[in-house]
Amino acid sequence: MAIFSVYVVNKAGGLIYQLDSYAPRAEAEKTFSYPLDLLLKLHDERVLVAFGQRDGIRVGHAVLAINGMDVNGKYTADGKEVLEYLGNPANYPVSIRFGRPRLTSNEKLMLASMFHSLFAIGSQLSPEQGSSGIEMLETDTFKLHCFQTLTGIKFVVLADPRQAGIDSLLRKIYEIYSDFALKNPFYSLEMPIRCELFDQNLKLALEVAEKAGTFGPGS
Repeated sequence: MAIFSVYVVNKAGGLIYQLDSYAPRAEAEKTFSYPLDLLLKLHDERVLVAFGQRDGIRVGHAVLAINGMDVNGKYTADGKEVLEYLGNPANYPVSIRFGRPRLTSNEKLMLASMFHSLFAIGSQLSPEQGSSGIEMLETDTFKLHCFQTLTGIKFVVLADPRQAGIDSLLRKIYEIYSDFALKNPFYSLEMPIRCELFDQNLKLALEVAEKAGTFGPGS
């Protein structure tokens, strides 16, 4: 069982918090000698495999890390350009980790706004007044669960389809938001949440949910 990520969306559709809590298993790391026997190309500010498949590495996979150092878009964490670095024979042998491209911050903002719009459309399509909007979307690999508060804040959880107790988890996240964000004198409503205690308690709640499947009374 796994909980993949958590999104908090304000009533205007802006993403004010996001946490990825799961590392995809579909990643492959391999040490290469020069010349690299894969064709890499820059696409949408990411370095992707354009040709060559081997050892779990697939066309469309992105370069996620080089020698254990994370890659952000087309640059390593220390500011080196990925394609330029991998084109230099002096940098070999080199360990490269490949996997599905990760969403950028801008893409997450855009997706949160799109879901906000879909939620509103779902409410309007209802044949009855007072519809709650979208509460769950299901695919073969994950379920999206949404809980909207009376003030319009949406808490969205992406989880394994077999993960139990998500309704309880959503309300637990709301409780954590109320205790550690709303009661923080330095936090402004509708603005991004940057509260260490919120982070810590949310991560703890996700761990409990993954292990136990649900929350008991008073948890």
